[in-house]
Amino acid sequence: MTDHEEPTAGVEPAISASPLPFEDLDAPLPAAAEPPPSARWLAFGSILVGGLLGALIGYGTGDLMGGTSLWAAIGALIGAAICAVGVGIVANLTLRAMNEWQAVRHPEAEVFRRASKDEKAATPKFGHGSR
Repeated sequence: MTDHEEPTAGVEPAISASPLPFEDLDAPLPAAAEPPPSARWLAFGSILVGGLLGALIGYGTGDLMGGTSLWAAIGALIGAAICAVGVGIVANLTLRAMNEWQAVRHPEAEVFRRASKDEKAATPKFGHGSR
């Protein structure tokens, strides 16, 4: 045996179940998967308002087109459903975009934000009368 070889008798190589060479690294936790409650309540309220306005438009259209109040009621139901679904789709897309915007935030964004606030606080502010 030469001096650069190590003895391997009685030593078994460690077989790792992980395909990664590093096992002690911790990945950062993912961002929260749901938008804040205030945004969800605002989206719910906008769906209700959209449904109400659609019902009013449908009622007016049904009242003008039909001779009885049954057509006005049918128009109100159809208008409310169509507008509520439309506003719901837009609200869902908006909440997803807001959530994605929060999820892809740069890890050091808070450091940069704090630095820019410190720079703004350090700059002298001049009034209108001083030059």
